[in-house]
Amino acid sequence: MATTADIRTGLIIKLDNSLYSVVEFGQNKTARAAAKVWAKLKGVDNSRSIEHTWNSGDTIFPVRVEKKPFQFLYKDDSGYNFMDNETFEQVVLPETMIDAPQFLKDGQEVSVAINTETEAHMSVELPDKIVMRITYSEPGMKGDTATRTLKPATVETGATVMVPLFCDEGELIRINTKTGEYIERVKE
Repeated sequence: MATTADIRTGLIIKLDNSLYSVVEFGQNKTARAAAKVWAKLKGVDNSRSIEHTWNSGDTIFPVRVEKKPFQFLYKDDSGYNFMDNETFEQVVLPETMIDAPQFLKDGQEVSVAINTETEAHMSVELPDKIVMRITYSEPGMKGDTATRTLKPATVETGATVMVPLFCDEGELIRINTKTGEYIERVKE
């Protein structure tokens, strides 16, 4: 059995018959009262975000999650289609399960979290950083690089990313999928 001492960021726990992922946690100690452990939780099987507080040492119920590599195939009316790289089984998942659907491109490798108790698919995570080609961008003005001025650029998946003025059409850029921000240019 797990206790509040086992809480860590990314842990998935069962609380009130729903699954939640720990986003942030901490401990409050006071001189007279027992210590309390608090956590900000994001719903895995629902779209709620909550805060919860336990007494130090209380029992929590973690859920065992396995991450497997899948390949994104295509998107259609039924949802996003992925293929298990080991068994070649195909699954269709809704957009709400994907952390950054705007950056998915055909053939891309992703990580799918699976609840080992129920074998249910829980979420789809893209790699932290991906490389994409700029398909459309306004030209930058020469000599306009003294400040960190950004302009919108459309990448090959259709998503819009703010990039520095020196980035042009056809160039490869690295993007942080968690924040959607430009990181750097990539040489071909």
